Amino acid sequence: MAGEKKKVVVVGGGIAGSSIAYGLQNDADDSAVSVTESELTTDSGEVVPFDFLVITTGTTFSGPKTKVERIEDFEAKKKKIEDSDSILIIGGGPVGVELAGEIATDFPKKKLTLVQSGDRLIDFLGPKASDKAQKWLKNKGVEVILNDRVETDDLTPPNYVTKSGKQITADAHFVAVGKKLGKGWIEASPALKEKLNDEGRLQVEQTCQVAGFTNIFAAGDITDIKEIKQGYLAARHAAAVISNIKKLIKNPDEKKLSTYKPSEKAIGLVSLGRQEGVAQFPFATVGGWLPGKLKSKDLFVGQTRSSLGLKQKA
Repeated sequence: MAGEKKKVVVVGGGIAGSSIAYGLQNDADDSAVSVTESELTTDSGEVVPFDFLVITTGTTFSGPKTKVERIEDFEAKKKKIEDSDSILIIGGGPVGVELAGEIATDFPKKKLTLVQSGDRLIDFLGPKASDKAQKWLKNKGVEVILNDRVETDDLTPPNYVTKSGKQITADAHFVAVGKKLGKGWIEASPALKEKLNDEGRLQVEQTCQVAGFTNIFAAGDITDIKEIKQGYLAARHAAAVISNIKKLIKNPDEKKLSTYKPSEKAIGLVSLGRQEGVAQFPFATVGGWLPGKLKSKDLFVGQTRSSLGLKQKA
C-alpha cells in the first residue's frame, strides 16, 4: 500500500536498540521482541513479520527487571556491604574497579581484595590508565591480585581459593566478570548462525548490515566490529543503522549507504570513588578530579536519557 510504514523489528533494548527504536519511530512501526527462532517467533509463540530486522542483543542479563525489583536488589547489595568487614571482588574490569573504588571511599575501614585474571586492571584501556587505577586502589588499602582467578561457581564465604592456590578470607563477594553474549537464538537460526564468528559475534559490513543481507542490521556488542565494546560506540553504530534504514525505506535500491568507521583508540572513563577517576583520551591519559567530575556526576545517565527524548529527572 502506498505510504504504508515499513515494519522494523528491533531485537534488544540496550543503548543501541533503544536509540534505533527512538530514531526510527517516525519512519516505521517498531517492535522490540525477544526471539527464539530465525523466523522471529517470540517466546510466547507470536510470529512477527518485518521489512527490516535490527539485532542488538549484546550481552545477557539475568538480574531484576522491574524498577521495584532493582531497587530491592540495590538495597540488598548495600546491606551486604554494610554488614561485611571484608569483601572479595572478582574481576578487574571497569565494573570491578569502580565497585572497589566506591566501597573504599564510603567504607574505608573494610578489607577489600580484588582479583583480576589478566596482568593489569581495566585492560580495555592502555597501560597508563591501568597503572593509575591500580595505584589509586592500593593507596586506598585495596589488595589487588593480578594473573589469578576465582572460579565463580558455588562460591560460599568466608573461604575462597584462587586458581594458583592462594587462600582468601572474606565475609562476602561480588562477581564483576564479563557477561555472555546474547547469541543463543542466533545459533538456533539457520539463516543467521553461519554469520557468527569464532567469538560468537555477528559479521557485519561497514554499513552495519549483517554479511549477506540487505535488510538485516546489527549494532552494539553483538557485532564483530574490531573495537572496544562501549556504550557510546554502540550509539554510533545505531546512528549508522538509523541513517541506512531511512535511506532504504525511501529507495530500496539505494547504494550510497552510510558507513561506520571503527574507533582506532579506546576512549574511556572509569570512576574511582565519588570525586576522582581515570580517563583515556586520544591525546592523553589523566587521573584525578577531572575525569571524576565528568563521569561521577550521574554516570552519563542524563546524557543517555536526553538522547532518547526523555526528560531529566529532578
